[in-house]
Amino acid sequence: MAVQLWQVSVLMAVCVAALVVAEPGGHLRARATLKVVASLVFVAAGAALLPLSTSAGAFMLAGLFSSMLGDVLLIPKGNKALFLVGLGAFLAAHVAYAAAFLAHGISSYAALLGAAALVAVGVPLSWWLAAHVKGSMRLPVAGYVVTITAMVALAVGANGAGARVTLLVGAVLFYLSDLCVARERFVSRSRWNGAVGLPLYYAAQLSLIDGLR
Repeated sequence: MAVQLWQVSVLMAVCVAALVVAEPGGHLRARATLKVVASLVFVAAGAALLPLSTSAGAFMLAGLFSSMLGDVLLIPKGNKALFLVGLGAFLAAHVAYAAAFLAHGISSYAALLGAAALVAVGVPLSWWLAAHVKGSMRLPVAGYVVTITAMVALAVGANGAGARVTLLVGAVLFYLSDLCVARERFVSRSRWNGAVGLPLYYAAQLSLIDGLR
């Protein structure tokens, strides 16, 4: 029987709900297990649903694998070295997603409009974040912000070229989930960062898959 996206979504929702409950309690083993399972779900969904014979599908699956690696690396909290490597894994994921959008085909006009809108929104957000990022973290964070901004702009371009709207929704949800990660890591630790950011992140991955399946 073929895997259906709604079945994956239900399984994902159960995992993420349990993860949101476990996240603020400091239960490392529970958090690690649930995060790995949830990430394996979206990788398996990508392998089952994406058109892997195309460059767009292959790049998207590579991005999902990189995201899963980033998830695993960010399980321990407070480890700067692992955070930087995890940041690199997510940066690689965004590059892979951007390559998938380009392989699908983009409208340059739509991508430029998207980039202009993202700059208008991103400049004040970057100003806010820069006030909290210190020392050696500034350059990696700045590079990450530029990369995810370009990824979302290309998602706008792909949508303008006929991709499903869920592709754009997934890119935007990823952007918003990363804001929650940045707030947790650099600005203010709060259970709400995970309670909001985790559902956004996992919904983003399934939306991206749906955009190309």
